[in-house]
Amino acid sequence: MKNILTFFVMAFTLTACGEDCYNAPQTVAFKFVNADDENLITNGNLTVYSIKDDNQVGVQLTKTSEDLIILENVGAYNGTKNYSFTSNVKAFNFSIQSSEFKGGCDGYQINKLTFTGINIDVTDEKGYYKIVLQ
Repeated sequence: MKNILTFFVMAFTLTACGEDCYNAPQTVAFKFVNADDENLITNGNLTVYSIKDDNQVGVQLTKTSEDLIILENVGAYNGTKNYSFTSNVKAFNFSIQSSEFKGGCDGYQINKLTFTGINIDVTDEKGYYKIVLQ
């Protein structure tokens, strides 16, 4: 009887701890360039920058070796969230619209990024958004 009870406890534990399945939203990365397509971080013109959400909470940013900026932990919500980018060069606003992932796993997907601001041009490149700041 004790062996049977042990077997059921082990079986329950192993099935209850199945592999979790979570799809994180895709990575959002920005590359800031001037009108001549020069990277503003690489050439030293963009030195101070930050992104805050509409509640004035700062977004964690990671600079890559290619001088792209990755926005950490954005898009993991259902709905639209507004953000503001400020820097020593220019400021602009953008929003990210996300929804729950409809598949076999839990998670979120980014459906749309919308940029607003004066004299900014944004191109959706492969794996990042190229933003021209003039």
